[in-house]
Amino acid sequence: MNAGAAGPSVDRPEGPADRPDMWQTGSTVVYANPWMRVREDEFERTDGSTGVYGVVDKQDFAIVVAEQDGRYLLVEQFRYPVGRRSWEFPMGGWPTGGSGTSQELAEAELREETGFTARSWRRIGRLHEAPGFCSQGFDIFHATDLTPGAHAREDTEIDMVQGEFTEAELRAMILGGTIIDGTTVAAYALWQLHR
Repeated sequence: MNAGAAGPSVDRPEGPADRPDMWQTGSTVVYANPWMRVREDEFERTDGSTGVYGVVDKQDFAIVVAEQDGRYLLVEQFRYPVGRRSWEFPMGGWPTGGSGTSQELAEAELREETGFTARSWRRIGRLHEAPGFCSQGFDIFHATDLTPGAHAREDTEIDMVQGEFTEAELRAMILGGTIIDGTTVAAYALWQLHR
C-alpha cells in the first residue's frame, strides 16, 4: 500500500472524509467581547441523536518564524490564562478595523512586536489552534534577511521582551518546558518539515 498522496489508512464509515456526521439545527451566542465570541450550537447526528457543541470564535492570526544566521527571534510576555510568562514566535491578529492579507499581517506583527522587518518571506502553512472547540486558524511564515528597527508594541504588550536564540537553544527551551506555547512549537515543527 502506498501511503503517499492517499494518506494513511483510516477506519471510517464510507463516504467523503469531509462529510459532516452532524448537522447544526440551532445556534445561540452566550458570550461576546471585542476579541471573541462563544456560541452553543445544537446539532443532530446521522443516527438521530442530538447534542450541544460549545464553540469559541476568534479571528485568524499569523505567526512568524523569524531567522537570521541560524538564530531565531522570540518574544516573551505574561500570559494571564496560564499565569506565567511565555517565549513565543511573534504572532497576532489585526486590530479592530484592520485588514489585509495574511502576509501583510505577519509583516505588521513582526515589526510591531520586535521592530524587525524582513526582506524574504515564505508562507509555510496553515493550521488551526484548537479545532476541538475553537474556529481560529493561523498562517505560518518564515522570514529571513532581517533588519532591526524600533518596535511599536500595543498597550497589552508593555511587558514584552525579545531575544535571539540558536537552534540548539530553541530546541532545549521546547524540550525543557521553557517554551509552553503550542502554536510556536507547531510552527517550528512545520518549518522543520519544509527545510
